[in-house]
Amino acid sequence: MSRRIKITAASVEQTAELNETKTADLIWDALPIKASGNTWGDEIYFGIPVDAHPEDSKAVVEMGDLGYWPPGNAFCIFFGPTPASRGDEIRPSSPVNVFGKLEGDPKEFTRVPGGAEVMIEKAE
Repeated sequence: MSRRIKITAASVEQTAELNETKTADLIWDALPIKASGNTWGDEIYFGIPVDAHPEDSKAVVEMGDLGYWPPGNAFCIFFGPTPASRGDEIRPSSPVNVFGKLEGDPKEFTRVPGGAEVMIEKAE
């Protein structure tokens, strides 16, 4: 079953596909979600009303991955290195559950300022 979401942040609008994990199921069921996004290097993150346990958590992720950060109940969009990265890797502050992948150019999210409103909803 393909589950697609639409992410709108400032002037950026992209779709992403969720994977088949329990974390993705919980996020899908919580949609729509609206929050104020924070930035940390080339990552946007924000708290969401989901409480998921670590699930095959990754200490290093790929560009365009969507991750859930269990310690902060946070939705994370990765589009480049973070302050914790070593070299060219993309490293969250601690391991995340990867639950989806952006379908467009992740670098578009460099245009989103900290504090911008982010809307996550089911794609048509």
